[in-house]
Amino acid sequence: MLKNKDIRIRDPFILPVSADQTYYLYGTTDDNVWEGKGTGFDVYQSTDLENWDGPFQAFRPDEDFWADHHFWAPEVHVYEGKYYMFATFKAENQCRGTQILVSNRPLGPFTPLTEEPVTPSDWECLDGTLFIDENKDPWMVFCHEWLQVKDGKICAIKLSKDLKTAISDPIVLFKASEASWTVSSRGGNYVTDGPFLYRNVQGELLMLWSSGGPRGYAIGISRSESGEITGPWTHDDELLFEKDGGHGMLFYTFEGQLMLSLHAPNHSPNERPVFYKIEEKNGTLTLLDNR
Repeated sequence: MLKNKDIRIRDPFILPVSADQTYYLYGTTDDNVWEGKGTGFDVYQSTDLENWDGPFQAFRPDEDFWADHHFWAPEVHVYEGKYYMFATFKAENQCRGTQILVSNRPLGPFTPLTEEPVTPSDWECLDGTLFIDENKDPWMVFCHEWLQVKDGKICAIKLSKDLKTAISDPIVLFKASEASWTVSSRGGNYVTDGPFLYRNVQGELLMLWSSGGPRGYAIGISRSESGEITGPWTHDDELLFEKDGGHGMLFYTFEGQLMLSLHAPNHSPNERPVFYKIEEKNGTLTLLDNR
């Protein structure tokens, strides 16, 4: 049995499965996430977010899989009765992209839904996430990486019902520098990481995403003025999490408590999964236990 402090992971994503009252933890789990050959993704399971079984092998690539490194940020969504993993991959002489994998079980094994990423083949992209709009149409929201565009962008593409193809051109939702809290690197680059969509109790569509802030890696909140994925988007000045942690997502416990999952600190190899209770009041999200 493992504790949170025992699990080295980046980009932690929690999938609560009510059928077995179990939380499944996915994330970037390779020993060396920045260099070397990618291994795959592991998953852990828990009933209390403190004691974990695993790791279990959620995905291991076949010999003919196109990518060989930078296996990053898997997240798993239930859609049409199956479990779909959205994950980032990279190969030499090929752009980084988000590919969709599928399984009949939350533990996997996950297999590629198609032979290539859904993100544009000539864009350096990462951190794709699933969003279902009010018409039940699926979208992927993802980052167009600062490595290619300097001012990182968050974009959206509409997906086919079977999630196999993009059926629209990419839409730029906003650039990182549009938020008041983002801080550029020495090269003048602005990062966008880890978008996650959440509709609050008032019906507003919010987006959590990460970038460099005044005190390091941080999580901000943006809001769609139209309530739709296409925006336009505005940006809260106050950060949800402001120092040395990020790539957050929200989930509800089986007891109905809203939670934030993130990794902290943001320095390898010390990243660990961290969970905070969240209070939602008047459309605003607040950490209840800011440690």
